[in-house]
Amino acid sequence: MSALPTCPAVPVEFEMSPRLTLLRDEPPRSFDLKGRAAYFVGIGGCGMSGLARLFRTRGAMVAGSDREATDTTELLLGERIPVEFNQQSGRLPDHCDMVVISAAIKPDHPQVLEANRRGVKVLYYAEALGKCMQGFSGVSIAGTHGKSTTTAMLGVALADAGLDPSVIVGATSRQLGRGAKACTPEDPSIGFRLGSAQIAAGARKGAPGVLVAEACEFNRSFHSHRPLIGSISSVEADHLDCYPSIEAIVESFQTFAKLIPSDGKLFIAYKGAHRREVTAGVDCAIETIGFDPSSDWVVGFETADRTVTVTRRGEIVASWRNTVFGSHNAMNAAMALAIGMELGADPSILADSLGRFRGVDRRMQRLGDRTMPDGRAVRVYDDYGHHPTEIEVSLKALRDAESPQARGGRLICVFQPHQHSRTRHLMEEFAGSFSQADVVIVPDIYFVRDSEEERLKVTASDLVNRLTEKGVKALHISGFDAIVSHLRQTCRGDDLLLVMGAGPVWQVGRDFLGQP
Repeated sequence: MSALPTCPAVPVEFEMSPRLTLLRDEPPRSFDLKGRAAYFVGIGGCGMSGLARLFRTRGAMVAGSDREATDTTELLLGERIPVEFNQQSGRLPDHCDMVVISAAIKPDHPQVLEANRRGVKVLYYAEALGKCMQGFSGVSIAGTHGKSTTTAMLGVALADAGLDPSVIVGATSRQLGRGAKACTPEDPSIGFRLGSAQIAAGARKGAPGVLVAEACEFNRSFHSHRPLIGSISSVEADHLDCYPSIEAIVESFQTFAKLIPSDGKLFIAYKGAHRREVTAGVDCAIETIGFDPSSDWVVGFETADRTVTVTRRGEIVASWRNTVFGSHNAMNAAMALAIGMELGADPSILADSLGRFRGVDRRMQRLGDRTMPDGRAVRVYDDYGHHPTEIEVSLKALRDAESPQARGGRLICVFQPHQHSRTRHLMEEFAGSFSQADVVIVPDIYFVRDSEEERLKVTASDLVNRLTEKGVKALHISGFDAIVSHLRQTCRGDDLLLVMGAGPVWQVGRDFLGQP
């Protein structure tokens, strides 16, 4: 295994710097990484790979490990960031000041155990990200749904507006690197962007540079963020393996909101975010966004042509046509517009960029068409949705946009439930979320994080039975190969196929199309 370059093995002390403010002339003291050696366990993840690069721009010497080689690890190796794939050996470089681990890494991981044995500081991804917000104008994008898309939208729009932001998001986008206007088909699809130390343009030019990051509520990890600006698009029951109730989830989002300093700002959905409970006791300024006319930022959306209009104080701020479809993406884009304006960007430039935004990978991503024996084609989409609300909204948006029924086609959904605990706790919500689908195919539940005991409490067949009872045509097919074979035999021209789930079910869509 390649060792990191030699550096002094000194104790690592982390101090919290003062809260940031966009109006400060002198940037606050940043998280000191110069000359430090940092090792990332799980470096191939979207967020982790971006954070590793951010560490390196701040002077750290960076390396890491992952379970297997991927396109992301190949990019890292091409950038001369060492990556190894033998995690079970438990080895770490001889000189290592800190170990950063992804949320998926457990305390008994061999490399974590080795770090503990050697007294090396171990930070979870969210902790390290929060510390990196020191010295930046931090923006944390939170909410049960829409985090990745909104983060990417904002990052792309700020890049087009010339603010040159740093961005870390848990999904990939081809437009993130250079913005929507300059993007070409040859640009890589990435989940990070490294920007400047100071805001490069706009009304806040010269203030500490922008760092936009997705803020996930799982395991309360977003409590480690240190944002100047925060957003909350929705608050619903999820991650019930670590939250005992919706009340606990609401309380967690309230704790997140309280992290924003008094000179910062929180943008929160007018409806669907438990707004009153979440904002109780929050010191910062609060502005609401939503379709309700009482919102501070009122969102208008025309389904037919996907026109989004944002009004504030009775005046239209901006209007554009979304490329991505659905009212939920109108809301995501409006949130990005409002935050971008708060950072000093020109609203007309932001709106133009949002109209060019083509989405992120695995978020209602069109994969292609497969020509069937009758000469007509089946169009295939891939989506990361794994919560009942996401499923219901996405299916409706896809049906509204594509109207397969107008051509005699069907909307077929292959949905892989993600986690047994989520499936069990939200069974009735899942059963009621597929009304827009003509056929639902359910493979085995993706087993992750849950205990073996939890695994025995619910099966994919249980969900199929509840769907059938609600009048939805549903069937359980265990393996992906068998699903692909079934689809190729039963799909007909003008059908629409949506492959959905947070696990490896994405393979089904690509295998059906014959893509690598």
